[in-house]
Amino acid sequence: MIAYKHLQTHYLLLQMSTTDPIHHQAKILVVDDDQNVRFLTRQCLEAESMIVVEASNGFEAIDVFVRERPDLVFMDVEMPGMTGLEACQRIRELPQGESIPIMIVTGSDDRQSIDQGFEAGATQYRTKPVNWSLLGRDVQYMLRASSAFNSLKRQEDRLRYLAYYDPLTSLPNRRSFNEQLNRLLKRSQRHKTSAALLFIDLDHFKRINDSIGHSRGDSLLVEIAKRLTMELREEDAINYLSDSSAEDDEVGDGTTEIARLGGDEFTVVLSDVSELTDIEKVARRILNSLSEPIALQSHNPVVTPSIGIALYPQDGADPDTLIRNADTAMYVAKAEGRACYRFYNEDMNARAFEQLKMEEELREAMRNHELELRYQPQVDSITGEVVSMEALVRWKHPTRGMVSPQEFIPVAESTGQIIELGEWVMSEVARHCLYWDTLGLKTFRVCVNISPLQFNQSNLPEWVAGFLEQSGLPPWRLELELTESAIMTDAETNIAKLRALKDLGVDLAVDDFGTGYSSLSYLKRFPINTLKIDHSFVSDLDTPDGAAIVDAILALAKTLNLRVIAEGIENEDQLEYLIRKGCDLLQGFYFARPIYPEDVPNMLQANFSTEIQDVIGN
Repeated sequence: MIAYKHLQTHYLLLQMSTTDPIHHQAKILVVDDDQNVRFLTRQCLEAESMIVVEASNGFEAIDVFVRERPDLVFMDVEMPGMTGLEACQRIRELPQGESIPIMIVTGSDDRQSIDQGFEAGATQYRTKPVNWSLLGRDVQYMLRASSAFNSLKRQEDRLRYLAYYDPLTSLPNRRSFNEQLNRLLKRSQRHKTSAALLFIDLDHFKRINDSIGHSRGDSLLVEIAKRLTMELREEDAINYLSDSSAEDDEVGDGTTEIARLGGDEFTVVLSDVSELTDIEKVARRILNSLSEPIALQSHNPVVTPSIGIALYPQDGADPDTLIRNADTAMYVAKAEGRACYRFYNEDMNARAFEQLKMEEELREAMRNHELELRYQPQVDSITGEVVSMEALVRWKHPTRGMVSPQEFIPVAESTGQIIELGEWVMSEVARHCLYWDTLGLKTFRVCVNISPLQFNQSNLPEWVAGFLEQSGLPPWRLELELTESAIMTDAETNIAKLRALKDLGVDLAVDDFGTGYSSLSYLKRFPINTLKIDHSFVSDLDTPDGAAIVDAILALAKTLNLRVIAEGIENEDQLEYLIRKGCDLLQGFYFARPIYPEDVPNMLQANFSTEIQDVIGN
C-alpha cells in the first residue's frame, strides 16, 4: 500500500505571515433566547465599533457561526432545545471553532457550574446580572488576547515547518531524517527486519551551480527532489515524517523515506528489505532517473548521482554508524568514477583512519600551544559601537597550516576533546579580558560557544561558578552561546540547568537559531537573553524563503523580548535589510574578520555608525 502524503499543508504554513493580522472590525455572535438581552448586548458592542450577529438558540448559533465566522461568541447558558454548554461543545468540534474565544453567561455562580462551563470549552465565564458598562471592555480584552495567541501560534507553526522541512524542495530536512531514521531502526529491531540507507550526493554540482547560476541551481535541486519522489512512489511506499509512523505496528511493509540533508545531499531509507537485489533495483532506478537531462530555460544540464549504501544491522546497528558508513560508501563511489552506487564494506575505513590521525594531532596541538583565539566584533545596529565580541578558536598546524574549525571541531566533539578545548577557551578569554581591563579599555561582553557535549555535563553550572571565582572574570562579561539542538534534547531538565547558569550572572544565547526547532512553550521558559540568527539564513536574504525565516525569528524575538544578533553579514544589502527589520546586533566580514587579541583595543575604538547611516541612506 502506498502511504504517500503530500506536503501542500506544510508548504502553506511557510507562506503564512508572521506579522499581526490586519486590524478589522470584530464580528461578535450574540446567542440568547431573550430578545431584550440581545438588544442590550448589541448596543454595548456596537458602541465599541463591533459588528454583531445574533442567534436565539443553540441550533441557530451553530448555523450562524458556520456562515458568519465570528471573531468571538457571547452566549447564554440557559436556552431551550440546546443549552449554551452544548452549543459551546459543538462549536469547539468545528475546525474553525477550535481557537475562537467563547464567553458564556449564566445565573449560576457555584464551582460546579463554572467547571462545567470551562469543560465545555468556554474561554471566559460571566455571571448574571451582566455589567453592561464593562462588557465592551471585557470583549476587547478577549479579542486582543486571542489575536496575540493566534499570532504566536502562526509563528510556532511556521518555525515547525522550517524545522522539519526543506523550504526549497519541501522534502523532510536533516532533523526530520535523523528522527525518522531512529524510529525506523527501532521498528526494524523490534520486528527483526533489515533496512538500507542510500546516501546520495550529486556529482560536480558546485561546478554546475556556478556555471548556470544559483537560481537555476535551486531549480535543478527542486527537479531532483521531484524525480526522487516520483520515481520511488510508484513501487515503494513513501511515508513522510509523522510522530508515530515508525513506531506504529500498523505501518505497512516497504516504507521508503526521502530527505534532503542540505546542499546537494539526499537520503533514501528503505525498511523491511529482504534481498540485495531489491536495493540494487532501487539504486539503479535512482541513477537512471537523476541522470536524465534537466530542462532549465536555455540549459539542459545532466547531473549524475553517487550513491553509498549501508545496511542495517550488519553495517551499523545505530543511526550514527549507519549514516557514517553510507557516507563512506558514497565517497568510494565518487572515487571510483561517480555516477554509480557502492555498498559499504570494512575496507572503506580510510576516512576513519584520517579522523584518528587528526584526533592525535589535535591532542598534540593542545599540549604544544598551537591553538589560538580570535575575536569577531558585534556591532550595535543603532550606535554603530562595538559592544561585544565572539571568541573563536583557530588551529595553526606546523605542517598543514591553518586548519579549519569545520575540520577539527567535529573531531573534538566525537572524541570528547571538546571538553578540554572548551575549558581552554574560557581560561584564555578570562586572561585576555583581565589584561584588557588593565589598559583602561571600555568593558564589553565576550561570547563563548558551549558545545552540546559540554552542555550535557551535569556539573556545568558548578564548573562555570568555579571558573568565575578562580579567574576573577565578572559574570556579566560572559555570554554563553548554546546550540538550539543541545538545549532542546531534554528541555525540561535543561531549563533547570539554564536557570542555574543564569543565576550566576552570565548571559545566555541560543546560537544558530532557526537551524533546529524550539517550541514556543519551551522557548518562553528558557532564561535566555539572545537569539542568534544563523549565517546560512543571512546569506539567503536575497531569496523569499531566506528573508521569511529571518523575519520569523525577528518577530519571535520581539514577542519574547529577546536580544537578536545576526551573524555572517557580508554585504550592504544584508546589512540594510537587518537594520530596517530591527536586528539589535550585527556580526560578519562586512565589519571585520576575526582579529588577534592584540588588535582588540583598536577595534573597540572603532565606530561603524557612518557605514550604517550610509547603508540606510542609500
